Amino acid sequence: MATPVPSVPELVAEARRVYEQLFGGEAPRVAVCAPGRVNLIGEHTDYNQGLVLPMALPLVTVVVGSQTFGRDATVVTVTEDADEPRRVDLTLPTPGSSLPPGLPSWANYVKGVIQHYRAPPVPGFRAVVASCVPLGGGLSSSASLEVAFYTFLQQLKPDDGDDVSKAIACQQAEHTHAGVPCGIMDQFVSILGRGEHALLIDCRSLEATPVPLTDPGLVILISNSNVNHSLAGSEYPRRRQQCEEAAAILGKSSLRDATMKDLEEARGRLDDVTFRRARHVIEEIDRTARAAAALRRGAYKEFGRLMVESHNSLRDLYEVSCRELDELVSAAMEVDGVFGSRMTGGGFGGCTVTLLQANAIDRTILHIQERYSGTPTFYVTTPSEGARALSLP
Repeated sequence: MATPVPSVPELVAEARRVYEQLFGGEAPRVAVCAPGRVNLIGEHTDYNQGLVLPMALPLVTVVVGSQTFGRDATVVTVTEDADEPRRVDLTLPTPGSSLPPGLPSWANYVKGVIQHYRAPPVPGFRAVVASCVPLGGGLSSSASLEVAFYTFLQQLKPDDGDDVSKAIACQQAEHTHAGVPCGIMDQFVSILGRGEHALLIDCRSLEATPVPLTDPGLVILISNSNVNHSLAGSEYPRRRQQCEEAAAILGKSSLRDATMKDLEEARGRLDDVTFRRARHVIEEIDRTARAAAALRRGAYKEFGRLMVESHNSLRDLYEVSCRELDELVSAAMEVDGVFGSRMTGGGFGGCTVTLLQANAIDRTILHIQERYSGTPTFYVTTPSEGARALSLP
């Protein structure tokens, strides 16, 4: 049924075993983890300075390692889906020098974090990375890796400990070294996630308001279409550009400041595609505010209806869904006990997120398996803690 998720201690043990095997039996001295995330509602709003409502997941990236002498670093990943080579040896940058991106692509997230670390210069180190966040699934494997690695560096050479600045540094790493002009949501919730809470994040003020998600009769089902997407060099940067063009035509610094009245009045100056992109963002920001209020009240049917509205908008106006995601949402919504379902993440594959009664899990998974044309993977989740240092035995 649902895919079993390795525990944090199991991931640490795997990373530690590889570390000791590679580095002459020496035990790592530091261990940290950072979660992936699922966004309940508020899609493609973060880079428009809007509202998002994600939660941190029990799916995490772990880094174990130790400081070494000198200016050299070695990073190894044991993540099966990472591109080769899975070991990278680096000469660390001195102040004023750079650490350019290259191949393998997974290492660019690490290089970006080193480049943007807020207490340079980074000391030499050896590290092993293990993760159970699926790559390309829209659950923020990239932010999980960035935040885990930043947290690892904090144990070697502490910065000032400011969490918002840490999130911005990890976001910059993705911009400069992975080529993805992402918003702040993924890194922010990976750092500040709280157990039993979703986080309503204002991506303009960078304020986060915890929204309780403690009802034991409620669970979040993530269904991975196993159709993988690559956001870099794809439609993602184009969507961001279209939003910026729309904001400029409306005379706004971002679409956060625009209303549907503004958009309708400017319709003659916008082409149809740009109009539809902006309409999705403006309405989705409002939907997210209403959804957070509904969740606080325990109005799960209302929340679910807003999730479906969000999916339809992402499919029809923003055009980032695909046949597989639409199938997963339609199948979930046919099951009694399901409140709502939608695609989550950047789109063009990846996952859906479904809010449902805990007693409906088995029949929902079975029904989706019967109806979906592909081979889905399922995760039954509840909100989890953000990035943290771990104790090693």
